[in-house]
Amino acid sequence: QVQLVESGGGLVQAGDSLRLSCAASGRTFSSATMGWFRQAPGKAREFVASVAWSGRNTNYADSVKGRFTISRDNTKNTVALQMNSLKPEDTAVYYCAAKSLTTSSYDYWGQGTQVTVSS
Repeated sequence: QVQLVESGGGLVQAGDSLRLSCAASGRTFSSATMGWFRQAPGKAREFVASVAWSGRNTNYADSVKGRFTISRDNTKNTVALQMNSLKPEDTAVYYCAAKSLTTSSYDYWGQGTQVTVSS
């Protein structure tokens, strides 16, 4: 059982940077793969980035490689997504998610935080 709360979203201009944070609570956080997903209006939720327990194994969607960086601090129970060189197509609700240790799927989700990038 994991509870996730995202913060840091907002309205920015193209080329700007933004840092999202996810505060986690629960017994499985320290050992679970964490991820960021996003969902734009009229589109399905898509994978953005993930980070394993150690913080050293990361994966990124091709659309954000080189611009976004995911990190985690297990001592603070937080996961961050540093977003640089933002583009209008990055506009979406961003969700923090955690994998279940029993199903190996992203079963735990935050409420989402809105990121809007103006052109």
